[in-house]
Amino acid sequence: MQEEIEVPVGLSEKQIAGLSALRADFEPADIGRLPKPTRAQTQAFKDKKWDVCIRCKECGGYHHKDVVHLDYVGHAATTKRLLDVDPEWNWEPLAFDEFGLPKLTEDNLLWIRLSILGMTRLGVGDASGKSGGDAIKECIGDAIRNAAMRFGVALELWHKGEFASNDEESEQGDEESKAEKKPELLPENKKVWARAIEAYSRDGNLDEVIKYMSISDENQALIKKQVNKKIEST
Repeated sequence: MQEEIEVPVGLSEKQIAGLSALRADFEPADIGRLPKPTRAQTQAFKDKKWDVCIRCKECGGYHHKDVVHLDYVGHAATTKRLLDVDPEWNWEPLAFDEFGLPKLTEDNLLWIRLSILGMTRLGVGDASGKSGGDAIKECIGDAIRNAAMRFGVALELWHKGEFASNDEESEQGDEESKAEKKPELLPENKKVWARAIEAYSRDGNLDEVIKYMSISDENQALIKKQVNKKIEST
């Protein structure tokens, strides 16, 4: 349901009506489904763990089977909404390069001004990992959608997306916390310490032990020293 919005004092009736129209709900046909994987799920895909990845019937993509999908409005539907409200809407980059083309920041972001019905808001877009000509097109489309959101276009969907991003960060933080809580290997733990010495003697590294325990640089050096001393005595 569309919420009633407050508008700044001094706007014309046309501008007020336009803001309300921009904020209107989209038709279901204009709303797509966008996969929002967590960092761990993205890493699983990069590591080619195909046993946990699927061809998604919901979005048509290939990704982790537990990926959450978000509703989103694409560039075409956003452009249609802007044209419906103001056929003379326009955007321009905040900076140009030496060829007179939109200039990206060092982080490959594109900042723009979006003007509708005599009102202007800033927006920013990124290339989402794309390169070449596809990168600038992605930046422009993303920046327009971002700036349009400042006028209320698909604001509720962006709001839901922020909640999902917060959930992802929370999940990633939990995973990092678990990793940090691995028990530390100390000389007092004689059984595992002996296993670490055996592993280093056999493989020349402690990779297998480090999977389950945290070993400080100091204790790693001590294990290597004990192994070398054992070798010298034989």
